[in-house]
Amino acid sequence: MRLRALGLNYRTAPVEVREKFSLSREAVRRGLENLEEYDGLSEAVILSTCNRLEVYAVAAEGCELSVKNFLADLTGGVDEKYLYEFGGEECVRHLFEVAASLDSLVLGEGQILSQVKDAYALAKEVGATATILNTLFHKAIASGKSVRAETKIAYSSVSVSSAAVQLAAEKLGGLAGKKALIFGAGKMARLTAQHLKSRGIGKIFVANRHLERAQEMALEIGGEAVPWEEALPGAAEIDIIITSTGAPHYVVKPWQTQQLMTKRGGRGIFFIDIAVPRDVDPEVGRIHGVTLYNIDDLEAVVESHVAARRLEAESARKIIEADVAAMMERFKSLKFRPLMADLSNRAEKIRERELKRISGKLTDLSEEERRAVEQMTRKIVRKLLRLPMMKLNASAGTQEENFYAEAVRALFRE
Repeated sequence: MRLRALGLNYRTAPVEVREKFSLSREAVRRGLENLEEYDGLSEAVILSTCNRLEVYAVAAEGCELSVKNFLADLTGGVDEKYLYEFGGEECVRHLFEVAASLDSLVLGEGQILSQVKDAYALAKEVGATATILNTLFHKAIASGKSVRAETKIAYSSVSVSSAAVQLAAEKLGGLAGKKALIFGAGKMARLTAQHLKSRGIGKIFVANRHLERAQEMALEIGGEAVPWEEALPGAAEIDIIITSTGAPHYVVKPWQTQQLMTKRGGRGIFFIDIAVPRDVDPEVGRIHGVTLYNIDDLEAVVESHVAARRLEAESARKIIEADVAAMMERFKSLKFRPLMADLSNRAEKIRERELKRISGKLTDLSEEERRAVEQMTRKIVRKLLRLPMMKLNASAGTQEENFYAEAVRALFRE
């Protein structure tokens, strides 16, 4: 069996590409439920976030193409120039770096570890994982936790939401006394509101398709909820609009924005779109007086904060390399687990058959004596198999592994 990772992220694909392949939880579930339709694929986990879409899979030797077919069917097809692929140890290392946020747009951000956990939990719930990916993801999550606990990589970490607010503050010359409108009431929107408050924003308005959620968030942050349909038309006095919804389509359109700009009488406005898929039609940025930034535009802001954490990233990589080495050693023993289980099962069947054959001659034994005989025969089997098992396990990953595997198969084949 071969371990594979196939995907795209913010480094290989711009936001206009990534947003086309942002999968809903239900789409991920449906894909995993149909995993058995792909030749040689026995396990899979799908990680879909605003900055990446990745498939981690276990494929039979010679069936690596099935991973690409699986991803293509999930997405409707992805141009290969945007994709990267890892196998074996490189796949393990990549997942560990992802879980530790070393592969994130925002180095040290904490959300990705939760996203890895959620992706694994869904795959396990659907029944799309078994020994290999269960072992891999448990270790990856533990490694991610160790990195955050043993290094300072997360200290003073810049999140996407805080980078958006910093960008707004820089472009507006500070946020004191300014007014902001936030579209969305999810986790990212709440974090954005908190950062706005910490920067001294004058007033925050919240719009959400479900007014009660907007009201709940507004109460939490000391802002004001506005009905969804009235939010953009009523933004004549707003200085900055930040969008962070989960909508699959644009929620801010050019014609609406043009009407808003007419009301504003030439006064400019800033839009920062941190959603994937994007919330603001790119054409909005062409309207006179509008300045529009999307999530990819935040990279320069994030980069300015990365230097202080790069030394911590080196410490994190040392932890990861040790964990990768331990994982590869673990996989060596897992490689022979089916063969070792088969060997144990064969021996156990022989033990049971012979014990059953002689039981008719042991009619005078008490129940306690029968249990003693049962226990004794089990111990004999375990002791006979101990040395072959140890030799087989020790040969994993060496030039002798095929020799020992074939020897065991030949010697115990009935």
